[in-house]
Amino acid sequence: MNKRLDGFLKRTFDIITSLSGLVLLGPLIFFLIIFIKLDSPGPAFYRGERVGRFGKTFRIFKFRTMVVDAEKLGGPSTASDDPRITGVGRFLRKYKLDEVPQLVNVLKGEMSIVGPRPEVLTEVETYTDEERRILEVRPGITDWASLTFHNEGEILKGSPDPHQTYREKIKPEKMRLALKYIDERGRF
Repeated sequence: MNKRLDGFLKRTFDIITSLSGLVLLGPLIFFLIIFIKLDSPGPAFYRGERVGRFGKTFRIFKFRTMVVDAEKLGGPSTASDDPRITGVGRFLRKYKLDEVPQLVNVLKGEMSIVGPRPEVLTEVETYTDEERRILEVRPGITDWASLTFHNEGEILKGSPDPHQTYREKIKPEKMRLALKYIDERGRF
């Protein structure tokens, strides 16, 4: 299959899936917004900056799982025992429900359903030339690394420096899996 047709089919799949997901999950989204607002003061959504395709930055949509201004209180990596996580946030993270609003990013064309997870700018700045190839594709809601490290918070739990632990124990394999996706995408 040629790349142009493959890209068209992937984008069509993304649009149909994200739109359907938003419609079907609408009632759940509504209730989660209420629970987040009742649990802690602040907005229901988190809109952090991430690096997407071709190095362009965008605001990722997620349900807020941490206290307001959590980024100012700690690093970019979050262990499951991080005190910044709210009560409802623990539940949302456990079941990956905090990721549901990213369907909006998919609909807007900033993300895809499947693709390497988008990183914060400070992490992208550490990419090797080889790892920069990851920026050739739209980042995704899920990928092999998301499945492999579905328990990332637990891996970081108890670490005196969760971000350093992320860089040592998780990031190398995430990069390897992302590059594998780049090399093998479009193969059926």
